[in-house]
Amino acid sequence: MFDKVWKSAAWKNPQDVWSSAGARSKAALHPVGRLRWYYKWPAHSSNLWRLRYPFTRRNVLRLRGVYNPKSLRAEKTIVDRRPVYWVLGLAALAAIAPFVESSTLLAAGAIFGIYAAINLCWMLIVGTAGIFSLASPAVVGAAAYGSAYLSIHYGLPWWALPFVGSGFGLIFGTLIALPATRLDGFYYALLTLGINELCRVYVVQSKLFGSATGGLYGADSYFPESWSENHQLLLGFYACMLLMIGALFLYRFVNGTRLGRILRAAPEKKEAFAEATGINYRAARIRVFIISSIALGFIGGFYAAHFRGASPSLFSFDVVLLMLAMIVIGGLGRAEGAVVGTLIVIFLEKYFLEWGPMRLILIGFIMMMTVLFLRNGLFGTKLQFRAWRNKKKSEFRSTRSEKGGEMLPEEATETADKDQIYFRRFDKMQRDYLKGLIDDDVIEEHRRRPLGQHSEQLERLLVYFRRAGQVDKYAITMTKPFKEYRIVALSGQRGVAPRLVDDKIYTSENEAYHAVFLRRVQDLLES
Repeated sequence: MFDKVWKSAAWKNPQDVWSSAGARSKAALHPVGRLRWYYKWPAHSSNLWRLRYPFTRRNVLRLRGVYNPKSLRAEKTIVDRRPVYWVLGLAALAAIAPFVESSTLLAAGAIFGIYAAINLCWMLIVGTAGIFSLASPAVVGAAAYGSAYLSIHYGLPWWALPFVGSGFGLIFGTLIALPATRLDGFYYALLTLGINELCRVYVVQSKLFGSATGGLYGADSYFPESWSENHQLLLGFYACMLLMIGALFLYRFVNGTRLGRILRAAPEKKEAFAEATGINYRAARIRVFIISSIALGFIGGFYAAHFRGASPSLFSFDVVLLMLAMIVIGGLGRAEGAVVGTLIVIFLEKYFLEWGPMRLILIGFIMMMTVLFLRNGLFGTKLQFRAWRNKKKSEFRSTRSEKGGEMLPEEATETADKDQIYFRRFDKMQRDYLKGLIDDDVIEEHRRRPLGQHSEQLERLLVYFRRAGQVDKYAITMTKPFKEYRIVALSGQRGVAPRLVDDKIYTSENEAYHAVFLRRVQDLLES
């Protein structure tokens, strides 16, 4: 009987599979990889060049050190290229402005700079601090009215108005921040919206603030009287762009310092956990709110110097809705979203004045489409598209791939270790060969003698099974010494116990070994 088992399977030449693999392969071999269209600098020693924002740990350019796989040379590359895009975009705006002949576009560009700065500071309150305040226009309006009044009646020069406005922003922001320690979410938003309306009603009915003239005008301005209208518009455009850049640096500064990291460590609805770990989350939120209010007051003083006064429209509900549309369209929590959303809304609202109310309907339509189809505004589209693309790629691959099969061409381009491509092909051909060795005689041979010397066919199968990876690899465990055995699957992770495969109990070690062998054979045939 032993001789019969030993000579049960006829010998097969393994070279036959390798020789015919080229004709039977489903995937052709192509040059794989991805061409990168950005420059890589040679790294100097082990240090990478870093430029940080002042007084922060936030890098202007995030660099990563890598090794060239061909030359083995140390290189560095830019991970986050958004600062480069910022510089190119702002440089393009600054270069195009002198050639713009339309006064409407220059005026709209100046308004864009002011409102983009307001939205960046507002983004600190809503996004970084997590306080749903709608009183940012009220802080800007209060600072604008206060500085304009002092300039008209006490002769303050234009360069002092932004700093005086910062004082008004500090006072007004502190008063508004006090209820934030008690209220949160929807109720605080309603409170701040009511503050906006109270300020609007007060300045409309107050003779002191120009109820008869529709605003408070006559403040000192930085525009030279001798300049032409076009030169004044160009100066105003550049001044508002500098204001926006200053607000952008403030946004990066707050997010890059310890204050911003504290708030990112305790996101919304996790304040209790933050306080339990020693983070004074509420104090950090109030500090960000006050810093943003000071910046909004500075913008209000600049607003008074730019427009030579202030108007009740700063407190109107229409302005609040337009600013909400800017943030929603661009994306909450990102400086790029605040600026690009402001650019879209201001361009539609100020340049297409002849459209009348239709331009506001168009802004509302864009806002509605953004909410319905985008997760986080325009600048959330990239992540949303990547998630959708990966989902579709997985669905498409599932219809073409097979368990233990060759690597698909699109998988090869995404694999950093190209040796895996050939390993998958080799493993596929080896599986095809081993499937031809499985028959009833080989299985019966293993049942009779799980351990010891075997025929060539069975030995090839056992060697393949033994060199498999540790993840989900079958093994046997002894539940009762030399009486009960069960099959487990190894986790492949240190400290993680194996899991039981089934509830069947085996009375002998050879019986358990053969059960493991049958499971491995079944997996091989299904691959």
